[in-house]
Amino acid sequence: MKPAKDGVICNVKAIRKAKELSQAELADLVGVRRQAIYDMESGRYTPNTAIALRLARELKCRVEDLFLILDDTEQTVTLAEKIDKPGARVSVVRIKDRLVAYPQDGRWLLSEGFQSADGLLEPAGGSVRMLQDEAKLGKKILLLGCDPAFSILHAHVARHGGGAEILCRFASSKRAVEGLKAGRAHLAAAHLHNTGNAEANVVMTKSILKDSKATVIGFSLFEEGLMLTPGNPFNLRSVADLNKNGLRFINREHGAAIRVLLDDQLQHHGISVDTIHGYQRVTTSHIEGAQAVAFGLADAALGLRAVAVAYRLDFCPIQFVRCDLIIGHEFTEHPAVQVLLDVLQTHAFRRDLASLPGYEATMTGTVIGEI
Repeated sequence: MKPAKDGVICNVKAIRKAKELSQAELADLVGVRRQAIYDMESGRYTPNTAIALRLARELKCRVEDLFLILDDTEQTVTLAEKIDKPGARVSVVRIKDRLVAYPQDGRWLLSEGFQSADGLLEPAGGSVRMLQDEAKLGKKILLLGCDPAFSILHAHVARHGGGAEILCRFASSKRAVEGLKAGRAHLAAAHLHNTGNAEANVVMTKSILKDSKATVIGFSLFEEGLMLTPGNPFNLRSVADLNKNGLRFINREHGAAIRVLLDDQLQHHGISVDTIHGYQRVTTSHIEGAQAVAFGLADAALGLRAVAVAYRLDFCPIQFVRCDLIIGHEFTEHPAVQVLLDVLQTHAFRRDLASLPGYEATMTGTVIGEI
């Protein structure tokens, strides 16, 4: 898309190429010079109504598909997190009747590259200058959680069609559900390990959401454990070996489900955290932990088998854990949530998910509980 001087975004080039037409061929069909098509596509010229209608007819699309008025207006938003820098790039979602903005930083689970911004934070800090049509936000939902496989979910939702989009922002299980409760997301994800007959994710969600209603749906089963230096030079066989002399460990932050799992295991083995060098050092994601080990900054870190394999690290398993999606009842009829629920039932998505090392899709799409 190319914006013109008058704030109109032109999408003629993309649609023309999709129809396998040259500029000259399209110009002949519409009855204008090739230079006119070139000027439209380069943002120098916006056609009148008659030409726009002829373009739409020949390209077999709607005029609004060809030309979009850039909504470069200032909108009041709720900042989900503290953002101090004016002009900061933000992603924006509509949650009920509010626009909620998140900073575009390293906590997005979609890719390591840059993402297009929905808006730029104004100096006052309470408003955003939008860079896209606000109406498109109605098909976008935000998921808070920390399963790296959410990137795969994002891709399958996009493939499903209809313009639905799911943004996935990193948050520990507890913080994710707290964010859902505070109205800063449409969905949350949790992966606490069960210690008895009760479903830990359901119990934790109930304690945070209180009287709010939600549905808990299975997303993935993955293997958690210790990501280790290649070759496992300290010969680690379980968490009971983390207190070996010279071993440098790096933990996860408070509230992370995998840290809770570690502490339970250490208590089971009678290991004091004071004997583990690096127990107080923390990373805030599986990826950061893997990078610390891969770059020689630690000998062991908490994480997933799939992440360890991706970074060519050794792995010591602790336990398979189920990651669940928590969907507030007020969002179950949201168009993008409906697409997400459909995707969870597809054979293609389940096979894609199960192809990750240490992942299973046997519980994907299963209703775990109602709150």
